[in-house]
Amino acid sequence: PLPEAELVRSSLQLYRYLLRCCRHLPPGAVQEHYRHAIRQVSIGQSFKVHADEDDPERIQQIIKRAIEDADWVMNKYKNQK
Repeated sequence: PLPEAELVRSSLQLYRYLLRCCRHLPPGAVQEHYRHAIRQVSIGQSFKVHADEDDPERIQQIIKRAIEDADWVMNKYKNQK
């Protein structure tokens, strides 16, 4: 993960973090694909499903999983930039 990953505590911070991760992907179609996916998810079903989540531990689990997924994507394209 990027160095600021441990600072992510809210959905807005997660959204910004994920967009910053896109900068580390190969330019062009790959970056645009993941930026679009992040925007769709942030206004789409995934965020709405968890919108009423008020358990801080569960929220951190969700954030941690999203960061792990972003890390997987960045590693997938690490040598293609």
